[in-house]
Amino acid sequence: MSKQNQLTEIHHSGEPYIIYKSKEGFDLYTNFSKKIILNNKNINNFLNIKYKRKIKNTDLFIGFFGYELLNNLINIKIPKQKNTIFPKGIFYKPEKKIRMCHNLRYRNKNIFKTNSFKININKDTYTKIFNKFKKKIKSGETYQIKICTKYKTKSKIDPLDFFSRLSKTNLAPEAFMIRDYNYSIISCSPENLITKKGLNISTKPIAGTVKKTKNLSKSKALNFFKKNLKESKEHNMIVDMERNDLSRICKVGSVKISKSKIVEEYKDLFHYVSLISGKLKKNIKIIDIIKAMLPGGSVIGCPKINTLKLLNKQEKENRNIYTGSFGYIKFNGDMRFNIIIRSILNFKDISEISVASGVVVDSNAKHEFNENYIKAKALIDLFK
Repeated sequence: MSKQNQLTEIHHSGEPYIIYKSKEGFDLYTNFSKKIILNNKNINNFLNIKYKRKIKNTDLFIGFFGYELLNNLINIKIPKQKNTIFPKGIFYKPEKKIRMCHNLRYRNKNIFKTNSFKININKDTYTKIFNKFKKKIKSGETYQIKICTKYKTKSKIDPLDFFSRLSKTNLAPEAFMIRDYNYSIISCSPENLITKKGLNISTKPIAGTVKKTKNLSKSKALNFFKKNLKESKEHNMIVDMERNDLSRICKVGSVKISKSKIVEEYKDLFHYVSLISGKLKKNIKIIDIIKAMLPGGSVIGCPKINTLKLLNKQEKENRNIYTGSFGYIKFNGDMRFNIIIRSILNFKDISEISVASGVVVDSNAKHEFNENYIKAKALIDLFK
């Protein structure tokens, strides 16, 4: 049986499975022997995984941390908010891994779709929040902050159909999909937050977005970012913050900018990207790395802790998976985690897409509100 047919058979069986983008194509994980639903009480025990020297390719836990869980881990309180009662985090132990090619071929023409999304913050409300945060920036309480907007619609979806189409139109290096009995997640996340192999660790912050047009090439986008004061400030602040996060767990002098201010191209936009690497101190544990790096600063703001407190005080609805993190922890201590953005969470037949744009002192409310829609558009288009 071909690998594509195996995927189709697993999908039709109704059994849970996970697809994660790899360098060669996609990795398909299934036959889960454990499913760990994380909460504020058991996360510390979960992260104290004991290392093994020799491991199989299924000796790992793969899954996600939700935003609220990560805040609690670093002692940031979340005020009472509107909550969908979705799990704070779930990790799976697979017993089967199949390497897939880049071309996922699956189409379901008999599924219900909709294009009637409702946004939780309209332009006027967004502008009020924006102006409030602008005052916080001017008073020095934060230097940059990300305002989250959420698009929702009632819908039954076929996650593999959505993910297959998404992989053709907007394939991203951190794309993933989870299909479980009662929920699914489809993501075209572009941002890697943690790649750890042995003592080597790296992070790839994205800060800077511009909409693609017929006249805007990759080289012109780079020139735009370099000349745009707002985008440059935002990028430099996030790079400095993530260098500081890495420096907490890395050997002195080992943290370096490996790639500085390059442009990556996606379906509807260009991103401004850097790569930072370092060498871990001895005796650094998995939980130390998670606490230092998560939640990812590029989707929160700067400085991280104070900005998280400002955001949580303002936001009236749980972020759930958004700006949490998906990835795996191998039993030898290696790991790879992204930042969950550009994602659809479907739970109880409700699909939600959350996005955010950065506010700095030079920002414009109308521009940032529209940027949020640009980021959500590639996902909203799947429902048409």
